[in-house]
Amino acid sequence: MNTTTLLVIIGAVIAAGLLVWVFQRQRSLRLRKKFGPEYERTRAEVGDVRRAESELAAREKRVEKLHIRLLTPDESTRYGEVWRHVQTLFVDDPKGAIAEADHLVNEVMSVRGYPVADFDQRVADISVDHPGVVEHYRAARAIAARRDADGVSTEDMRQAVIHYRALFEDLLEEKRPDTKPVYARR
Repeated sequence: MNTTTLLVIIGAVIAAGLLVWVFQRQRSLRLRKKFGPEYERTRAEVGDVRRAESELAAREKRVEKLHIRLLTPDESTRYGEVWRHVQTLFVDDPKGAIAEADHLVNEVMSVRGYPVADFDQRVADISVDHPGVVEHYRAARAIAARRDADGVSTEDMRQAVIHYRALFEDLLEEKRPDTKPVYARR
C-alpha cells in the first residue's frame, strides 16, 4: 500500500468519525431541547447518555405511531367546566377531588389518543409532547397514591391538585406547531 492510499484511508476514517460525532451531537442537542428536564431525569435514571437518548428517541417513535389529536373547542369547554367542579369539590372533599382530578386527566389523555393502561407508559408518552409538565404528573400521582394513608396533609392534597392542573391545562391548550389541528370526526 502506498503512502497516498494510506492517507486517503486515514482521511476517510477521520471524516466518517467526524460525521458520526456531528450527528450524535445534533441528536443530543435536539433531544435536550425537546425534552428539557425530562432529558436530564432520564439520563440520571438510566445512567448512560447514549442509552437515555435511545430511550427518548424510542418514546418519540412510539408517540408518532399514536393518533394524538387536539380536543375540539366543545370538548375543551366541557372539560374546563369539569375541572372547575374538581376545584370546588376540594373544599369539602380533598381526597375525592384528587380522585376526580386523576380520573379527569386520564379521560382527557384517552380522548386525545394517549393509551392510559399503564402509568409508566403514560408518563413516557406524555413526556414527548408535554415534557415541561410530566414531572407535575409524577408528583400528583405520588401524592394520590398516598392519599388514603395517614399523614397526608390537606396541603399535600392541595399540591396534588395543583400538579394535576398543570398537566390538565397543558393537555387542553397544547398546540403542535409542526402539524395542523386534527379533530375527531363525528
